[in-house]
Amino acid sequence: MTSLVVEQLRVLSDNFIYLAHDPASGATAAIDPALAEPVLAALAAKGWRLTHILNTHHHGDHTGGNLELIRATGAQVVGARRDAARIPGIAIEVGEGDSFLLGTAAAVVFETPGHTSGHIAFWFPDSDALFCGDTLFSLGCGRLFEGSAEQMWHSLSTLRDLPPETRVYCAHEYTLANGRFARLVERDNPALLARLDQAAAQVAAGRATVPSTIAGECAANPFLRVDHPAVARAVGLAPGADPALVLGELRRRKDVF
Repeated sequence: MTSLVVEQLRVLSDNFIYLAHDPASGATAAIDPALAEPVLAALAAKGWRLTHILNTHHHGDHTGGNLELIRATGAQVVGARRDAARIPGIAIEVGEGDSFLLGTAAAVVFETPGHTSGHIAFWFPDSDALFCGDTLFSLGCGRLFEGSAEQMWHSLSTLRDLPPETRVYCAHEYTLANGRFARLVERDNPALLARLDQAAAQVAAGRATVPSTIAGECAANPFLRVDHPAVARAVGLAPGADPALVLGELRRRKDVF
């Protein structure tokens, strides 16, 4: 079993870039590099060589460093086949169910549209690591810029079914902001209240609230709980309502929160 070493870089106002390093082969990937400079600085400090760039989607705060990193390191960009025209420097195109090898570490690719039409996620099962971009957040999910609530619910359902110990490396530090909304939805959920206390302590100590886990998200994230009666009732729908309808209304309310 290969276990990736994951380094977290905080950039811009609330973005995370991740470096995933395979010690067995020396291969290293930058996941969703908004900027090149912090990646190059971290690589130099660690003595790692960048071999790949993994993009979950085309937005500039996830791909802005691609071309400079290619020029500096020769790294290959891995991105969605469906969205290849919008991924700068793409060299390896992947889609649903594909396997990608980062050295000796194997990732499974999921197509997770909703936030964008070509969004993907990378799951490294042997490392219990999910890089999910802007599909799933700690206590939230991405805005529906290009996709539908039905697509987002299918995407979130796929991620929800991953092993509970899977670490969720999402691309933004949104936990407390998402939690304020989540508390309005399920104000009596003990898992949510505990998560909010934990996140507040992490922020007060200057630490990131990410990664979370699939188990933690299933217990506390209302967007993974839209098939629970309490969440449906909270948005004015009957228990047993179509989860995609509940998610769409929940996302609409979050957009104006």
